[in-house]
Amino acid sequence: MSSADETPARPFTVCREDEPLPPQLRGAVAAIGNFDGVHRGHRSLVEAVRAGARAEGRPAVVLTFEPHPRAYFAPHLPLFRLTDPGAKEIVFRRLGLDGLVVRRFDAGLAGTGARDFVRGLLVEDLGLSGVVIGHDFHFGRGREGTPTLLAGLCRDYGLSCRILPAVSLFDEAEPVSSSAIRAALSGGDIARANALLGYRWFVRGEVRHGDKRGRVLGYPTANIALDDCGLAHGIYAVRARLPDGRVRAGVASYGRRPTFDDGAPLLEVNLFDFAGDLYGQALEVEFLAFIRGEERFASAEALVARMDVDAAEARALVATDRTPSMIEGGR
Repeated sequence: MSSADETPARPFTVCREDEPLPPQLRGAVAAIGNFDGVHRGHRSLVEAVRAGARAEGRPAVVLTFEPHPRAYFAPHLPLFRLTDPGAKEIVFRRLGLDGLVVRRFDAGLAGTGARDFVRGLLVEDLGLSGVVIGHDFHFGRGREGTPTLLAGLCRDYGLSCRILPAVSLFDEAEPVSSSAIRAALSGGDIARANALLGYRWFVRGEVRHGDKRGRVLGYPTANIALDDCGLAHGIYAVRARLPDGRVRAGVASYGRRPTFDDGAPLLEVNLFDFAGDLYGQALEVEFLAFIRGEERFASAEALVARMDVDAAEARALVATDRTPSMIEGGR
């Protein structure tokens, strides 16, 4: 299986929250945004930053913010994040960048005016030499900062500023967006979601103890709870990266187990040709294809018969899928 883009030749540095910027990242050119999903549109910014920084002999970085602004302003509302902070770091490591800068989105940043955002954060704190943003990027108190305003402020402070247009998939009019990917995943359209992303969508989580029913049915599973996940309930062909770096194909169910308990949504992953204890360990699970929706069966025997069919289909789908992977290969 191929991986997306090349592994960076230079060390990748992560500067989190209030950590001072390390000397090797001073003078960087930065792509700025939330980058939920790090999809094809986001990747155009990364490619522009990488090319521009290399031409000037400067570091190429991404500047993003945690928590997601929507989670800050409306913490009571569910937020289906395509990539949590750790997943974003995994993807950015694969894209040939020199670093990832994460700054805390809090009351102070939310109340910062546009000019102070540029002078205080971009110039004084990070010492950037230039920025790359998308056409719809807004920043500063009340989202007062527009791309046009940012370009003017960058001129005032001696930074370069490049504004990129929307990116569409092939001949489609609709631009690639995180919202479009969430809609595809909510409808079980893994093929479209992965096409918009440019790689296989994946999730991360710790394997928890379950009721061990899968063992009894002949399909032991690694169970992962996914917070605020909008993925359609159903059966999927998947691959998972184990803690030791090995990748195994499998079949997974995401849903409420209507044949048994209709409980809280849970991702249950059956890994082919694997035996071992994964409890308490972290897995990365990528989704290759949607097989069918979640169903209620009349008996455990009927469910197992269908699981046999699902597993065979998942094996065939994994064998033929050529979408790039972000969980396979070096880090």
